[in-house]
Amino acid sequence: MRIDIITCLPRLLDSFFAHSILQRAQQGGYVEVVVHDLRDYTADKHRRVDDYAFGGGAGMVMQIEPIARCIRALQADRAYDEVIYMTPDGERLNQQTTNTLSLKQNLIILCGHYKGVDERVRTLFITKEISIGDYVLSGGELAACVLSDAIIRLLPGVLNDETSALTDSFQDNLLAPPVYTRPAEFEGNSVPAILLSGHEAKIDEWRYEQALERTRTRRPDLLEP
Repeated sequence: MRIDIITCLPRLLDSFFAHSILQRAQQGGYVEVVVHDLRDYTADKHRRVDDYAFGGGAGMVMQIEPIARCIRALQADRAYDEVIYMTPDGERLNQQTTNTLSLKQNLIILCGHYKGVDERVRTLFITKEISIGDYVLSGGELAACVLSDAIIRLLPGVLNDETSALTDSFQDNLLAPPVYTRPAEFEGNSVPAILLSGHEAKIDEWRYEQALERTRTRRPDLLEP
């Protein structure tokens, strides 16, 4: 998979992709993440990519021209399955969306900033709009990182145990069950005996029941038909 991220603040993304699972995924050849500085695509001598909004009002708006140049330059080299815009008014990100996107080959993620992008960007170039929650960030960079992480960890070979992602919260519309590790007892609090029994079928049954109960208690909406 290849993920191209368009941003006017590329340095914000440096550290996120340089560590842990995301770093190993790139080094192992499972994904290529390429960050593009939008300022490289502006014709303005001051490298500006924003301007005042028509009609007035507070805040600046990202201009269409540098964004169009960048997206078209990328599309000239390869076909992209989706051109994604990270925006608070997009569809809410969930596990089903990341599962679907993990099956794609090439993705562009556009990070908004300031008051957002010229609406014509969304009309002419964007194929999918995604929000990571009902709140506003200073820019789409953190949201792009969240989306990328959620997708990349699902790629075959990225996780050491490929079954790990299958037991994550939300994969079956259930929250993950409680997990424990050593020591078996801590200050009078013991690990459930079933987990020490070695009986795989009963452990699986216990985990399912715990996941179901946790979902009923914390996220009953996930169980609605």
